[in-house]
Amino acid sequence: MPDMQVRWLDRPAPYQPVWQAMQDFTEQRGDETPDTLWLVEHAPVYTLGQAGKPEHILNPHGIPVVHCNRGGQVTYHGPGQVVLYTLVDLRRRGVFVREFVTLLEQAVLDLLAEAGVDGACRKPGAPGIYVPQSALMRPRGEALAKIAALGVKIRNGRAYHGVALNVAMDLDPFLGINPCGYEGLQTVDLQACGIEADLIPTGDRLAEIFSAAWKAAGHQGDEHDANPDGSGAG
Repeated sequence: MPDMQVRWLDRPAPYQPVWQAMQDFTEQRGDETPDTLWLVEHAPVYTLGQAGKPEHILNPHGIPVVHCNRGGQVTYHGPGQVVLYTLVDLRRRGVFVREFVTLLEQAVLDLLAEAGVDGACRKPGAPGIYVPQSALMRPRGEALAKIAALGVKIRNGRAYHGVALNVAMDLDPFLGINPCGYEGLQTVDLQACGIEADLIPTGDRLAEIFSAAWKAAGHQGDEHDANPDGSGAG
């Protein structure tokens, strides 16, 4: 099986050309095409998932809005956030969609644990990664705060889109939306957790963690179709 390839795209990357490139890659890849991870820092953009509701965009303040084909509702991408796009063949490796989502989430959890963020977790029924108020320099109430958003698309058993981790951002644009469709959801970054991290090493490490987990995953040779087409997460 071909080795995983990893590359950074030019920064800051406009959203739509990258989305189109992901679709083109997925449509054109063959059985022997290596799985590929793209690391991206986007120019400011709101993206609305395939079943996303426009009413979750409260005030875009001039930031472009793109209705795309990943799962989930609305999120924000911008400088200071690293996006790991996972262009991987689930069917070839024998990975279920739910397993794939778990791998993505766990890669972020492992990275946050390495960075010293205490208590990072999943939230039942709400894809992505969250941190408790106790992990924040300036706690606000008791609710979990979101630090990473996830949305994927599966096409012919092959995945694209991925996970976005907030490193050191201007978080104000998140106030213009109901993040991932949740009114009042607090969105934070590593900086808000007291962690000073550089974007590129953080992205490199996230890709490294996911690559290792991906290499160890799968059910090659099992007689099942693990990967119907679809999209998921948020």
